[in-house]
Amino acid sequence: MTTITSTPRLSRRAFVVSSAAAGAGLSLGFHWPAGAQSQTGAVPEVNAWVVVQPDESCIIRVARAEMGQGTHTGLAQLVAEELECDWSRVKVQMVTPGQNLARQRVWRDMSTGGSRGLRGSQDYMRQGGAAARTVLLQAAANQWGVAVGELTVAKGVISHAASGRKTTYGKVASAAAQIAPPDPKTLVLRDPRQWKVAGKPLKRLDTAPKVMGKQNYAIDTRLPGMVYAAIQASPVFGGKLVSFEAAKLKGRKGILGVYKVDDNAVAVVADNWWRAKTALLDLPIVWNELGNGQESSATIAERLKEGLTSTNNVFADVDVGNAPQAIAGAAKRVEAVYSTPFVSHACMEPMNCTALITDYRAEVWVASQNAEASLAALSTASGLPLEKCEVYNQTLGGGFGRRGGQQDYVRQAALLGKQMPGVPVKLIWSREEDMGQDFYRPIGQCKLEAGLDAQGNLLGLQLRVSGQSINAYLSPQNIKDGKDRRQLQGYWPEPHDAQIGYTVPHLRTEYAMRNSHVPVGPWRGVNTNQNGLYLECFMEEVAAAAGRDPLEFRRALMKNHPKHLGVLNAAADKAGWGKPLPAGVHRGIAQFMGYASYTAAVAEVSVKGEEVKVLRLVLATNCGHAVNPDQIAAQVEGSVAYGFDTLQSQCNVANGRMVDTNFDRYPIARLRQLPRIETVIAPTFDFWGGVGEPTICVVAPAILNAIFAATGKPVRNLPLKNHGLRIV
Repeated sequence: MTTITSTPRLSRRAFVVSSAAAGAGLSLGFHWPAGAQSQTGAVPEVNAWVVVQPDESCIIRVARAEMGQGTHTGLAQLVAEELECDWSRVKVQMVTPGQNLARQRVWRDMSTGGSRGLRGSQDYMRQGGAAARTVLLQAAANQWGVAVGELTVAKGVISHAASGRKTTYGKVASAAAQIAPPDPKTLVLRDPRQWKVAGKPLKRLDTAPKVMGKQNYAIDTRLPGMVYAAIQASPVFGGKLVSFEAAKLKGRKGILGVYKVDDNAVAVVADNWWRAKTALLDLPIVWNELGNGQESSATIAERLKEGLTSTNNVFADVDVGNAPQAIAGAAKRVEAVYSTPFVSHACMEPMNCTALITDYRAEVWVASQNAEASLAALSTASGLPLEKCEVYNQTLGGGFGRRGGQQDYVRQAALLGKQMPGVPVKLIWSREEDMGQDFYRPIGQCKLEAGLDAQGNLLGLQLRVSGQSINAYLSPQNIKDGKDRRQLQGYWPEPHDAQIGYTVPHLRTEYAMRNSHVPVGPWRGVNTNQNGLYLECFMEEVAAAAGRDPLEFRRALMKNHPKHLGVLNAAADKAGWGKPLPAGVHRGIAQFMGYASYTAAVAEVSVKGEEVKVLRLVLATNCGHAVNPDQIAAQVEGSVAYGFDTLQSQCNVANGRMVDTNFDRYPIARLRQLPRIETVIAPTFDFWGGVGEPTICVVAPAILNAIFAATGKPVRNLPLKNHGLRIV
């Protein structure tokens, strides 16, 4: 560590006093056991999920993160449905991982990813609402000396028809808190077909503060005596920090210190972030590239290309019949190679974290998709045990997988906070750092081969994905016997999560792991995005080779996949498939499954020279249960924007580093580019599927298939500019 100037010291006592004066309490007070008073002694909890206040406000506690997808509103609806409270009085309160730890993880999993925000916690949260209703009714029955079966409740008002008496949840909440909770096995949850609060298109609880500009994000954190840090990690992935000339910044206004962070980064701390950032740009730094400086997009692409034909480090996941033999003997063969590039999460709120570390307490204010992972990172970096650490999770300004298990920014902030004990240190990544130090969507190539009989029926299909493995980089323990099935997501034979939607007499799916020095990780939709594009665009080529209508060609292969077929038909019917289109307008179609949900899309596109105009997108989703149809529609619309990003964005590697590190080189979807979007929500009420990610995987292939229909030329690699095309 090199320190240029002394840093301000703030005692823990002074910090707590000043924070309380500013109205920024540090504890939400959930550490008391069920049925006991809160730390403030004001309001008892009915159970871990529900607090009813005397003014009839109903606080519903959630453990999942909110990053714009509406999870908090949806979870509150599920609890309120079983609770029978007044929705107009519902508020949501985030629990912290420290509170969860102290209460033996009563709130269970705090991770928000894989489109599991609702489907992963709906059962026990609904039970929490039902259990709270049970004890609230029992408290009223005890008060009146009547059987609980004689009571009814609506919008938090309890009634006893025989006597005409009424009371409210707020009036009996204290008594209810003393009643033993019911056995969860005895609780009968509401039939989703009979929902009155859940299942309805209620307005999101966080809309008003966002519209009014009052919503606080992690980057808005302000604490007394706070200082600011800018950081730069090795621009070449895997590189190490050799040295930096801190003396060059000596005497510079506002600069408080220059610090080594781990063995691969250096940070400048100042009295405001701009001073820290501009000083960092002027800081001479020497890096050891460890041999990775010669890597480029071209060298990585060659490595992947080798994997398409190699017999080394390749495994077959599905092997039905004999696909190579069936294809070799087919009347007609179709072959293609598709490729997709690295892409960035590009969250509007760059990575940031505010840390306050003392000898006996460590706290961070952060936007995290996994607050428990943040807590673990904080504990490791600070050297303090988990019970002496706390994470205050904020609303996320975008996550998309970047703020999940990868807690690099939390670790960095904690290490800086440890260097400056008692001082809140706010670390903010620059946009260039954010996009240059991402965990990117894996790059990939896919070789596909198909064989048709003389009547144009698909006899055999073989595909091989060659690309980077997320598990190899982040979770090697999930690779079993050298096989990483995760990268074949969407091609799995098993139902219920990401099953392939076609039955082919001879089918073989393979994966060749070909890793590079570039870090990769989950990116909204993860592997279904690439895999959906590979398969659905190729199916369009095969249908054309067979001389068949693309919709009818798919339908013939989906007889054993009724839910896949159901959404495909729903999208086609809504879009008017087969009806005449205006001159110059062409349709494309796609279907795919991911995150236990079934999706399909129809795109209408015009192509004039280099200009591609997407005019209309119809998207159908079956997520099993629809907790809030408006939120589902909003997520589908957001998926369209993300799908557009995959058509026009890429992260290029040169000299071992990313070179597309700001929006001047990395275009994202503009509102003027987006088409008319129509959603079809077709729940079948027999499973729980995700919503935030599944639809992305059909957006790009539907558009590309419409371009194929318009031009007669398949688009096999992205972005579109590789083909002289651009979306207008």
